[in-house]
Amino acid sequence: MKVKNALIFPCGSECGLEIHQALQYEKYVIVYGASSEPNNAGPFVYENYISDPIPYISAPDFIPSFNSLLKRHSIDFIFPTLDSAALYLTRHQKELSATVVSSPYSTNYICRSKKRTYEHLNGLVRTPTLYDPDSISAEMFPLFIKPDIGQGSQGTALIKNLSMLQHHISCDGKKLVMEYLPGKEYTIDCFTNRHGKLLFAGGRERRRIKAGIAVNSVNAKDKRFVEWAKTINDSMPFRGGWFFQVKEDKDGEFVLMEAATRIAGTSALARNRGVNLPLLSFYDAMNLDVSILENDLENEIDRTFVNRFRLGYEFDTVYCDFDDCLVIRNKINTDLLHFLYQCLNEKKQLILLTRHAEDIEKTLTQYRLGGLFDKVIHIKDKSSKAKYMKKDQSIFIDDSHHERLDAVKKGIPSYSPCTIRH
Repeated sequence: MKVKNALIFPCGSECGLEIHQALQYEKYVIVYGASSEPNNAGPFVYENYISDPIPYISAPDFIPSFNSLLKRHSIDFIFPTLDSAALYLTRHQKELSATVVSSPYSTNYICRSKKRTYEHLNGLVRTPTLYDPDSISAEMFPLFIKPDIGQGSQGTALIKNLSMLQHHISCDGKKLVMEYLPGKEYTIDCFTNRHGKLLFAGGRERRRIKAGIAVNSVNAKDKRFVEWAKTINDSMPFRGGWFFQVKEDKDGEFVLMEAATRIAGTSALARNRGVNLPLLSFYDAMNLDVSILENDLENEIDRTFVNRFRLGYEFDTVYCDFDDCLVIRNKINTDLLHFLYQCLNEKKQLILLTRHAEDIEKTLTQYRLGGLFDKVIHIKDKSSKAKYMKKDQSIFIDDSHHERLDAVKKGIPSYSPCTIRH
């Protein structure tokens, strides 16, 4: 099978970052990232980040500009990561030189609007009760308000009284006013193949949510997840990875919140169990038959911010300490080891500078680090480590402030182990 080029667009969203993680080690796909927003996470994450300026999809010249980019970089597939992008790109699929990995435009059109989704699925699954803002009385509160077209928790609010409702309606009269659902919230990650068959529906409880993103989630089992997934899947044509969300009402009954045609960022929980939704979608887009392999284990995901840095300095040599740096409290510093292997991939020279009290080669072998370094300098006196370093295009990593200070005085950027993050 030939290797294909896949573009994640826009690449810096949480969904985009999940697709990147899911595909980056797949041998038959080379992952590219691009975005219309110049300030995004793409340059820090993607090995193949396309920095070409791209208009926003609302711009009249988006299609010719985007198509030109696709052809310049020989892109075969596009993974849209925002609902608006999926809607727009599937609408213009015939004008694009690459295949959009998504459900058909008709499904995107329904799912992009919560009101259209509720109307389409009304009577098939339980949808939230919607209210006319002009007919609401005091005893009906609390209520909930959200945009018809939106994502995450943007523009949503719990409405406790009439004055709050009037304020929100005056700001945006198109928002949906609906019943308040106080119970647990679940996302059901799904996969439908090109024949329209639902192959996977896995539920997870959204236990902690920030900015509309489930940052802590555990897999959950309920026969209703699969029943609802089949019903929704049969009601409109899905293809590839998609999801829907439900919330419990005061009686514990499920109520549909939304359905979406894209990959969810926290679907990494399914990937951890063996169900790689972006990869399944990629193979299905190539018109290949796929099957589901799932590890039937309890698992939990917790997501936090990850630091990434742009150094602004070109270096070809890394000087690194051993004790309390590469090995701390008899354990390998895996963050630093990750960084060192990144440097090896980039053909940088690694030099160990150490005052290790024992046979350093024997200790390296003990920790299975033998052969990692191009050179090992074992210092057996109290001379400064800076004495053994070249000034140009080098960096130094050491836990000792004194040693780092000597290196900085020599003009060599120096870092403690806590500053190294892949």
